[in-house]
Amino acid sequence: MTESQHAQVAGESADVVIIGAGPAGLVLGNILLRHGVDCVVLERADREGVENRARAGFLVPNTVRILERNGLDGGVRRGGREHGVCEFRTETGRFRLDYRRLGTGEPHTVYPQHELVADLMARFLDGGGTIRFGTEAAAVADADGPAPSVTVRDADGRPGRWRARYVAACDGRHGAGRRSLPPGTVRHHRDHGVSWLGLLAEAPPSLDAVGYAVHPRGFAGHMARSADITRYYLQCDRDTPADAWSEDLIWDELDLRMRASAYGPLVRGRIVQRSVVALESDVLEPLRHGSLFLAGDAAALLSPSAAKGANLAVLEAELLARALVDALVHGDPEGTDRYSERCLAHIWRAQEFSHWMIRLLHERADPGDAGLFRERLRHVRLASLRDSASRQDWFAEQYVGI
Repeated sequence: MTESQHAQVAGESADVVIIGAGPAGLVLGNILLRHGVDCVVLERADREGVENRARAGFLVPNTVRILERNGLDGGVRRGGREHGVCEFRTETGRFRLDYRRLGTGEPHTVYPQHELVADLMARFLDGGGTIRFGTEAAAVADADGPAPSVTVRDADGRPGRWRARYVAACDGRHGAGRRSLPPGTVRHHRDHGVSWLGLLAEAPPSLDAVGYAVHPRGFAGHMARSADITRYYLQCDRDTPADAWSEDLIWDELDLRMRASAYGPLVRGRIVQRSVVALESDVLEPLRHGSLFLAGDAAALLSPSAAKGANLAVLEAELLARALVDALVHGDPEGTDRYSERCLAHIWRAQEFSHWMIRLLHERADPGDAGLFRERLRHVRLASLRDSASRQDWFAEQYVGI
């Protein structure tokens, strides 16, 4: 193991200790480094593991602008592809929305998240930044005072401690940041009662659009990742093991729900990744606790129904970076004092649209009058989205907004 892969023993310090080398942690680290702020990133995985974590790939326009203004958009400019069409398939037919010509008139940029992470990591390390790979953060201590610390373990289980002026927890919903929150933190949680089998297929896209299919057997989704990789989703029972379905059964079910017999066959290929995703929403308030700040999935968890998670992480990282630069370099605490308030405004907007999408795309989960009533409302929502220009403009603005 190289020196950069070891967590160092007691005595290490940095002005800002960042936990987690995902989009939030790396955007934050790069901006701090650019402004001369002493920082370190602690990451429990090795570099190869971080660079190969397949995640979402749809960047909203504001995310691209954040990357551009901070000099982090090199890979996106070279490899990103604009995308601005989605297609809905239902029992009454199909319709398409060219959302780049609606609302604010902006498209998504398709760029796989693992490639963005690789770009950000290379930029940070090439700029002289420090990432301690193989270092798991165990807990954040003394966050209510001026000298917090992060206890860590390296890959061999050896303990260590990093001292800081500020700690940025960008380590997800199960990380040390959340585990170290003080009593009184408010958690807003909702289980939407829906699960998806998430799939990554070695197959070119079958549609020139994001595909949303509503079917009596459950939702199915199609989302391009690259010229030869496509992500699919299949609604499934909550307790379904990820490997319960054979590849043939998966493709047959996708054909059925996507109504391939009516609208054209799906291009099949090897399923290279699968996981079951429970659609949940989760928000913590506040996002600052003394010297500890939360960002990314540590701050809030969204369902994947609206592709907002990574985009929120980048937005929060820039807000936090600016706040910490102002506090450390200019002695101005306004940004750190308002960080939680500013982020939560964006988080709740994204949560509302994500919840709307869940209700739009899924059949009733329960029988009886209540379920039938909700089902009729879902039909009306789809019809309104198909027929109403004002509803289409609203959808487009929310779809690419953050």
